[in-house]
Amino acid sequence: MDTGLGSPGRGDETIARTTARLLERPGDDAAHAERASALLDLGRLEEAERDAADAVRLDPDEVRYRELLAEIQSRRGEHADAAAEYARLARRDPRQVAWTVAEAAERMEAADAEKAVEAARRAVRLDPGSFEAQLALARGLVRVGDVASALPAAARASDLRPGDPHARETLADALWLAGHEAAAFDEFLGLARILSGDDCDRVVAKARSLYRQRAGWFGRLIAVSPIFAVAFRRGWLSVR
Repeated sequence: MDTGLGSPGRGDETIARTTARLLERPGDDAAHAERASALLDLGRLEEAERDAADAVRLDPDEVRYRELLAEIQSRRGEHADAAAEYARLARRDPRQVAWTVAEAAERMEAADAEKAVEAARRAVRLDPGSFEAQLALARGLVRVGDVASALPAAARASDLRPGDPHARETLADALWLAGHEAAAFDEFLGLARILSGDDCDRVVAKARSLYRQRAGWFGRLIAVSPIFAVAFRRGWLSVR
């Protein structure tokens, strides 16, 4: 989330300036936050978290500081802590759906899918028309294996933003979960043709798993071979 505390690229100059300010005024919460943001830009996450925590301690009511702390915790892989921070923000102002969606996303990253679903349901109740909330709910329901609810939730997310790759992938996951393997495989194929990099690799890996699950012995050999990705993208394979 954008904390509004600065732009990337400020680097060492900002760190030196804010450090000098803190030597003069050790309780300067804004200086701690600005330095934390600069450290975050440089990837110095442990130091950034210490400064962000100091800023929160000095001014617990400043929303931007808590958002910054949660962002740093997420970057460090401390997803449960980040989720708890977003939950605190959401309790202060439940109208801010983005915080509840962020909590759901962090719960998912923390491998706590049930709590992710709870957070996403709260977000959907607050704003049923929020694409991000519906997508978070659909992803959580897929992760917990709720066959009855996952597909309708994924379909609603797709209806809210037709063609969105994230929604399409979640819909494909839900179709697979619901036993509609052919439709899921076709959706993965469509995505593989428009995505690139890690996103494409992830979708192809899912298609490979689905194909191996449904194929006979010869198909399983194809699934584990290097030619699978090429054959899949060219539409030579199916699970019908």
